[in-house]
Amino acid sequence: MIFMTEEQFAQFGLTFGVGGFMLYMLFIIYQLARESKAGKFGTFVLFLVLAFGMVGFIAKQVLIWMMEG
Repeated sequence: MIFMTEEQFAQFGLTFGVGGFMLYMLFIIYQLARESKAGKFGTFVLFLVLAFGMVGFIAKQVLIWMMEG
C-alpha cells in the first residue's frame, strides 16, 4: 500500500484539483460565449476578463517551479 504525507497530498490536490477546476471554468466561459452569441471578439474579451485570475495562479506555480529547480 502506498502512503502519502500530508504535504504530498496537499500538493497533489493543489496541482490536479485546482488545475481540473480551472479547465472546468474555461469550459463554462466557452459555454457562456456560445450561448450569448458573443462572436469572435466577444469570446476573446470574455476569456481575457474572466480567465485573467488564472494567470496569477499559473505564474505563481511557474515561479515556484523555477526557484526549486
